[in-house]
Amino acid sequence: MKDPDDWVTGDEPMTGAQRSYLDTLAREAGEELSADLTKAEASEHIERLQAKTGRGQ
Repeated sequence: MKDPDDWVTGDEPMTGAQRSYLDTLAREAGEELSADLTKAEASEHIERLQAKTGRGQ
C-alpha cells in the first residue's frame, strides 16, 4: 500500500466516501475536522481516528 503522501491524487479533495467515514469517526472520537481536507489528509485522519476509536481493526 502506498503512503498517502506518494499518491498522485493525494492533493485532490477527499471523496464523498472518505468524508462520510471521517464524519462518523470524528463524531465517535469527539473531534471536529475541516470539511476541505485533501484525499491524503483525510486518509491520515482516518488511520489516526481508527486507532483512537478502535475501528478498522
